[in-house]
Amino acid sequence: MAKKWWKESVIYQIYPRSFMDSNGDGIGDINGIISKLDYLKDLGVNVVWLCPVYKSPNDDNGYDISDYRDIMDEFGTLKDWEQLLEEMHKRGLKLIMDLVVNHSSDEHKWFIESKKSKDNPYRDYYIWRDGKEGNPPNNWQSCFSFSAWQFDETTGQYYLHLFSKKQPDLNWANPKVHDEVFALMKFWLDKGIDGFRMDVINAIGKPDSFDTEWFTPDDQKTHRYLQEMNQKVLSHYDIMTVGETGGVTPETASLFTADDRNELNMVFHFELMDADGGKWTRNRFKLMSLKKILSKWQTQLDNKAWNSLYLNNHDQPRMVSRYGDDGEYRVQSAKMLATMLHTMHGTPYIYQGEEIGLTNVPFTSLNDFKDIETLNWVKENLAKGKTAEELLPIANLWSRDNARTPMQWNDTENAGFTTGTPWIQINPNYREINVRNDLEKSDSIFHYYQKLIQLRHQYEVIVYGDFHEYFNDSEQIYCYTRTLEHQRLIVFLNFTANTVDLILPKELSSKKAVVLISNYEGKNDLKSAQISLQPYEAVVYFEEQ
Repeated sequence: MAKKWWKESVIYQIYPRSFMDSNGDGIGDINGIISKLDYLKDLGVNVVWLCPVYKSPNDDNGYDISDYRDIMDEFGTLKDWEQLLEEMHKRGLKLIMDLVVNHSSDEHKWFIESKKSKDNPYRDYYIWRDGKEGNPPNNWQSCFSFSAWQFDETTGQYYLHLFSKKQPDLNWANPKVHDEVFALMKFWLDKGIDGFRMDVINAIGKPDSFDTEWFTPDDQKTHRYLQEMNQKVLSHYDIMTVGETGGVTPETASLFTADDRNELNMVFHFELMDADGGKWTRNRFKLMSLKKILSKWQTQLDNKAWNSLYLNNHDQPRMVSRYGDDGEYRVQSAKMLATMLHTMHGTPYIYQGEEIGLTNVPFTSLNDFKDIETLNWVKENLAKGKTAEELLPIANLWSRDNARTPMQWNDTENAGFTTGTPWIQINPNYREINVRNDLEKSDSIFHYYQKLIQLRHQYEVIVYGDFHEYFNDSEQIYCYTRTLEHQRLIVFLNFTANTVDLILPKELSSKKAVVLISNYEGKNDLKSAQISLQPYEAVVYFEEQ
C-alpha cells in the first residue's frame, strides 16, 4: 500500500466555539486557537481539523452556513483566520476545514432567492416538492426529529431538510450547484488549507423516487458527484479528504476510498457508534460487539482502503464515559482506549479534551442543554407523554453537548476558557481535570498521548502493519498483533475493572518482546506462557522477529 502523509498523521479536532476564548465574550474564537497552537505542537499532532468557522446563524452551531467565503463574527475575521493558517504552517501543522455542502443555512443568499418564486434562477438549487392532501410530500423524518419537510407559504411548496428546518438540502442534481461548491472549495484550497472533512457527504446523492418509507442515499449518484469533485478540484492539490458517511460498510467504504476510485482518502463510518444499541437508550456497549466491529474494519479494508480511527467527536459522548470508566479508573481507561486507537491500522483522530480524559457532563436540568438535536428529541418525547425526570438521564448519556462544553485549561474560574460567561456551562470537574494539572504530572493522560503519538511517528509497523486478533471470544480482553516485515506489535487491552489472567498461545510468547508502552508500571516480559492484566490495563509489546 502506498505511503501517504495523511496515513502517518495524527489529527486533532477543534470545536472552535468551545476551545479557547480570547476576548471574554464567552465564545471560543480563532485568536483563542492561535494562542494554543504551541500546546498542540507539544502534544505531537500533525493536522488540525477545524469545525465550521464560516458565517452562520448558529441554528446548528455553524453547520448551517450562510456564507461559505467569510468567517463568523463571533470567531473573528478572515484576516484572523489567515493568521491562524500562517501560524499553523510555521509550526509544521496542517489544517483541514469542514466542508458542509449537503445543505446550507436558510439564510444563505441562494435559499433566500430560491424561495422567492418557482421560476427564480436559484429555485433548483434546493429540493422543492408539492404536498399531498395538505401533508408533506412523504413521511421522511429529519435526523433532528419531526418531518424532513418544511412548508413555505410564499410558493405553497415544501423544501427538504434532512436536519434542521433551517438547513435546507442542496440539490446536487443541478450542475450549477456543483460549480458553486467547487468554486468555494478552490477558494479555501488556494488560500493554502490542507484538505477537507466532508459533512454527511454521502447524503448528497438523493434518490430519483421520493415514494419510499425513509430516506436512503443513492450511492451511485454520490460516487459520480465525488469523482467529478476529485477530477475538477481535489486531484489538483496535495491534500487529505475524509468523508462522513453514515450507513457504509467495509465493502461500500472501499468504493469511496480505494485508490482507483479517485474519490476520497478515507471515511468516517458509524457502525462502531451503534455498538451499544443505538442512540437515546440506557444500554451499555458489549465488548464482543465492539471487537467484532473494529476487527472487521481492520481486516476487510486491508490493502483496499484506509481506516479513520475515532471513539468520540463533536457529535458523540465523551469516550471515557461511554467505553471506559469515568470514575475510579478514569485515567487508566482513558489511556487504555487511547492505546487501542493509536495502535490500530488507520489514521487516529483526537477530539479536543480527549487527551486529558474529559468526561460527560452531569446536566441537572433539561433547560441546560443547547444542542438542537437534543432539544428536538426532548420536545418530541415530552409530547408523547414522557416526563423530564425520565428524559434527563438519557439526555445526559447521549447529548452532543457532552462534547461541546468548554475545554478545561486550568482550575481558575471557568476553567481558563473565558473571562466572561461561557456560552454553555463548564463541566464542574474542571478543578481536578484540566490541562495544567496534566502537564504537571509525568504520568498524566496528556503525556501518555504524547508518547503514543511519538511511537506512531517512530515505528512504521504501527501505521502500516497487518492486523490479527487473538482471544476472539473473550468478553474482557481485546488482543491483537500488528506485523510489518520483521517487526511485530502485541497489544493487550483489559476493558474491565477486574484483574484478568490469560494463558497465551505459543505464538504470543516471546523472549525478544519488550514493553513499548503501558498504562501501568513494572510490566513483565512475555517469556512465560501467561500474562496478568490489571483493571483497564493496556500494554504494547514490540519485537524484531
